[in-house]
Amino acid sequence: MSHLSNAAEAMAAVARAITDDQLANKTPCTEYDVRALVNHLLFWGPSLAGGGRKESVPQPAGAESDVDLATGDWRGRLLALLDDITSSWAPPSAWEGETSMGTPHSLPAPVLGDMITGELALHGWDLAVATGQRLELPADLLEHLHDTVLAGVEQGREMGMYGPEVAVPADAPTLDRILGLTGRDPAWT
Repeated sequence: MSHLSNAAEAMAAVARAITDDQLANKTPCTEYDVRALVNHLLFWGPSLAGGGRKESVPQPAGAESDVDLATGDWRGRLLALLDDITSSWAPPSAWEGETSMGTPHSLPAPVLGDMITGELALHGWDLAVATGQRLELPADLLEHLHDTVLAGVEQGREMGMYGPEVAVPADAPTLDRILGLTGRDPAWT
C-alpha cells in the first residue's frame, strides 16, 4: 500500500466516526471548522484525483467558501472522493512526468503526489483532534512525510500552506515534529 493510500485510509477512518453534530467544532486550522474543512476537501478533492490521472478537473463555480458541499451525505461523498484519489494515484504512471491540480502550473508528479499525501495526513489529523479522535498513520508514512515536509516547508510557508513553526522537542514523536513544522500545535485541544 502506498503512502498516499495509507493517508487516505487514515482520513477515511476518522471521517466514518465524525457525527453531524461535530461539524461546527473548531479545528487546528484556524480558518476552518469541521464543516469548512470537509468542504475544503470536497471542493479540491476532484482536482487531487485528476492530478493522478493527469486530467484537468474544473472547480465548482464560485469560491470554496461560497459553496457548501458539506451538506446531505457529505460523509459518503468524502469517502468516495478518498477512494477516487487513491485509485487515481495507484498506477505507477501517475507518479511519472508532470501533472497539476487543474491549474496552468504543473509540478513533477512525485512532488504533487507527496503534497497530496501530506494534505490528507495533516487534514486527517485536524479532523481527528477536532472530533476527539486519534489519527493512526504507519511509521514509514510518518518518516516519509517528515522528510518531504522538511524539504518543502519554507516554500509551503511562502505559499501560505503552513503557518509559523511551532517548537516541539527534537525527540518528540514524528507526527508531532511534522505538525510543528507545518505550524500546528501537537497539543491543540
